[in-house]
Amino acid sequence: MTHSTVLRRCTRLLGGAALVAGLAVGGAGAATADGSDVERTELSGTAQTDAHGYWTSERMEAAIPADDLAPEDAPSHADVEKGEPTTVQGRSAEAPGKNKKAAESKDTVGKVFFTQGGQDYVCSGNSVASSNGSTVSTAGHCVNDAGTWATNWVFVPGYDHGDAPYGTWAATDLVSTDEWVSGEDISYDVAFATVSPESGSGTLEDAVGSTSIAFNRERGADYDAYGYPAAAPFDGESLESCSGTASDDTIGGTLSQGISCDMTGGSSGGPWFLGDGAQNSVNSFGYNGQANVMYGPYFGAEAQAAYDEAAA
Repeated sequence: MTHSTVLRRCTRLLGGAALVAGLAVGGAGAATADGSDVERTELSGTAQTDAHGYWTSERMEAAIPADDLAPEDAPSHADVEKGEPTTVQGRSAEAPGKNKKAAESKDTVGKVFFTQGGQDYVCSGNSVASSNGSTVSTAGHCVNDAGTWATNWVFVPGYDHGDAPYGTWAATDLVSTDEWVSGEDISYDVAFATVSPESGSGTLEDAVGSTSIAFNRERGADYDAYGYPAAAPFDGESLESCSGTASDDTIGGTLSQGISCDMTGGSSGGPWFLGDGAQNSVNSFGYNGQANVMYGPYFGAEAQAAYDEAAA
């Protein structure tokens, strides 16, 4: 049996065990227009205020990549449903100056902080185009563990060595695929959060802009992946990246794709960008016996349904 050293959160038996990197107000399932099931939880205003106040610089520094929170189960899954290719176009921030710089310097990407089971964890995320202007993409295991939703969930765009130039953005809603929340199927390890600022009424797009997001594209594309790896040899204080051509998972038989990448735990949920700049996956997991390969879920109909639910 092989074990993963890349993204540490959940141990699973996938023909070789993989490790994934990595309270709301009640969760509920919902069926979308295309029949896909999604899971969503809404956070109260009090929960949002508490989340903003919870994350001191000391707690952010002490947060760890999520590790060993899920049971060792082999996920069962059918083929990822593929719909029509769809791209939602991102946009630059409204304000000039530093906000223009934010879009140009990948400040749409940031760190995700949350609490699960009394422990504080860190992941990565990205501001994506949406109707509400405040939607963040991340990994499913960065919002929900074994059916339990995370608490104190915030996004810090443009994080750099303790600096939060655009403040913290607390989740108002967390959405993931039913396959992840109900069955912890790693092939559907994707989630989205709707967020609000600590003060004021502006949108996340107004502050840092948003990137395009694409679904149902061809497999085997070239990607640039970003994230904040916090496990050695990285320290989680700066944005890192890697690039590669995606290939199918021949080790665990998941429906995810892998690219050449040496990022470690903490980078979970960071975006994968296509050559046209559209996000098309997230950092999800890797295998011990396959050094420097990162896997990300295919953005098919299920991922699109979760996005549609969060972005409306």
